[in-house]
Amino acid sequence: MTQITVAALQLAFSDVVEENIGAVSALVREAAGKGAQVILPPELFEGHYFCRVEDEGAFTRAKPVGSHPAVVAMQALAQELKVAIPTSFFEADGPHHYNSLAMIGPDGKIAGVYRKSHIPDGPGYEEKFYFRPGNTGFKVWNAAETTIGVGVCWDQWYPETARSMMLMGAEILFYPTAIGNEPHDPDLDTSRLWRRAMIGHAVSNVVPVVAANRIGTEDGQTFYGHSFICDERGDMLAEFGAQETGVLVATLDIDLAKRHRAAFGFFRDRRPELYGRIAQDI
Repeated sequence: MTQITVAALQLAFSDVVEENIGAVSALVREAAGKGAQVILPPELFEGHYFCRVEDEGAFTRAKPVGSHPAVVAMQALAQELKVAIPTSFFEADGPHHYNSLAMIGPDGKIAGVYRKSHIPDGPGYEEKFYFRPGNTGFKVWNAAETTIGVGVCWDQWYPETARSMMLMGAEILFYPTAIGNEPHDPDLDTSRLWRRAMIGHAVSNVVPVVAANRIGTEDGQTFYGHSFICDERGDMLAEFGAQETGVLVATLDIDLAKRHRAAFGFFRDRRPELYGRIAQDI
């Protein structure tokens, strides 16, 4: 039997990098103390979610992967605690900028970088001003004797993201997130939709899902939390509401999920020869 213990972190952030790294580090330590082997912080945890508006001054936040303070700090922590930490960060690569994720292994080394594929553009989420669409393709990595796939925030709404990572061998899907209220429509609460979309990926791919979101109000924009861990049936194993700060931990049975996946036949009964339209532009 292959079991893995995973964690999702939920917390509010200031706009001071050192404070945020310290707060995330404390929760990583707490999660590791509870046995977590892969620990997921929220998206872009180094500061406030700056994409709320278009501000050229925010580009100074971007750093190369090898020198980004959030990445460097998580590398040291991963090596000390012998845990894997998928770490979201604002990446500068020469003149280009990406919303990226460094997959940090329990040896503290970066196993690879994934650059967010789907970049949103709308009120309160002006990411296309800051980020190029990712050019890495989807990624999976070995972690704690299993294979994990990580999509970043807006990626999580796309069934193609989840299915692609599954076809690459993923056995758990992780989604770091920064999402909250919709400035253009105060009556629109997407928190239910957000969870349902990812639970749908869990069910249609028979795979556990781990999602970590931020909370708190930043410059008038409120983030709604609701981080969760669900199993391959889409049943909740651990979840937060809109205000809790802390660590969600759950132990997943990878072998059992694999048997369930085979029994459902979703991958046996696929008809790729019929799906060409999906890869065409509208």
